[in-house]
Amino acid sequence: MQPQTFVQPRQQSISQRLAGVLFDMDGTLFDSEKLWDISLDELAANLGGTLSEATRKSLVGSNLYESIALVHADLGVDADPVHSGEWLLKRTKELFAQGLPWKPGAQELLAAVRAADVPRALVTSTHRDLTDVALRNFAPGTFDVVICGDEVTHTKPHPESYLTAATRIGAAAPDCVAIEDSPRGITSAEAAGCAVVAVPSEVPIEPGPHRVVIPSLVGITVDWLAALPGTLGSSAH
Repeated sequence: MQPQTFVQPRQQSISQRLAGVLFDMDGTLFDSEKLWDISLDELAANLGGTLSEATRKSLVGSNLYESIALVHADLGVDADPVHSGEWLLKRTKELFAQGLPWKPGAQELLAAVRAADVPRALVTSTHRDLTDVALRNFAPGTFDVVICGDEVTHTKPHPESYLTAATRIGAAAPDCVAIEDSPRGITSAEAAGCAVVAVPSEVPIEPGPHRVVIPSLVGITVDWLAALPGTLGSSAH
């Protein structure tokens, strides 16, 4: 009788286990919400008022014209939303051009994901015009795909942005990990079916079955990310 031979299971590479990492931008990779604080406060002052703290928090993760509508409503003004939006975009671009502060651990994680040859997408509600200014802070080739708020029909918290990003990197959303800081972004990513790493910035985030909440990206490894889709499961219906 021939001795039984055991075949060692073939170990999958990280890129085979993790189909993609989908990064939010403001508040997740950059500490840019503080710059938005400046431009939004200045816009409110130009409109003759002061933005309430509650409304400011509700703006985290929102798109440009949704933000403008909330600002106008908070101040009780009947102003031209296009003019306000253009003013806010122009002022925020000026602030972004002066330099964007990185969130702790963000640069290191981006480099590690790229070194592991895992597909990467930037998924932001920020308009392309402003995102292009922010992209100057990244090395060429950092992202395979960039999805901006004015390039989809429905922005966060709708799942379209994350579904589009996953499709464009050739992956299924439930096989990807999304990294987010805002309730809107987390809702979007979970509705798409992604496992979510939540890194609260301006707004507290509660735990959930399809997310893991961590204080920062410092020390996060690609191997750790690769285990999350199967661990957290999918919330897509």
